[in-house]
Amino acid sequence: MEFNATLIGEMIAFAILIWFCAQFVWPHLNKAIEERQLKIAEGLNAAERAHAELKAADNKAAAEVKQARQQATEIIDRAQQQANQILDKARADAVTEINRQKAAAQEEIASMAQRAREELRERVGALAVQGASKIVQREIDPAAHKAMLDQLATEI
Repeated sequence: MEFNATLIGEMIAFAILIWFCAQFVWPHLNKAIEERQLKIAEGLNAAERAHAELKAADNKAAAEVKQARQQATEIIDRAQQQANQILDKARADAVTEINRQKAAAQEEIASMAQRAREELRERVGALAVQGASKIVQREIDPAAHKAMLDQLATEI
């Protein structure tokens, strides 16, 4: 291998190229690479934050769903309690109304029985008076006999 001027010229040109690249090109490339690394790192951090926020949002949504279910259960329980109270009140009102109607019917029955007794007394008295008047017309004075029968009717 011969050592000639071309080889030396090529070596010098290569050394200048290396120096030029090291001075002017390499720093820009390193800077671009570092910026890209920073952007990638920021993107990864943002993705991790988004993932954590998504997980937190999922947990929050699950908690809200659980709370909504619990509230729905409480509302249903209160509605059932209210329905039971309404039913109990309706039953109590019905029992009260039944008792009132029963008492009214008993009073009506008692008054009807009293009227029937009075009517029966009057009829018995009238029949007794008729019978007695027929007997008395034959045997006694009608006025004395009527007084006796009226007294009998009041006693009955």
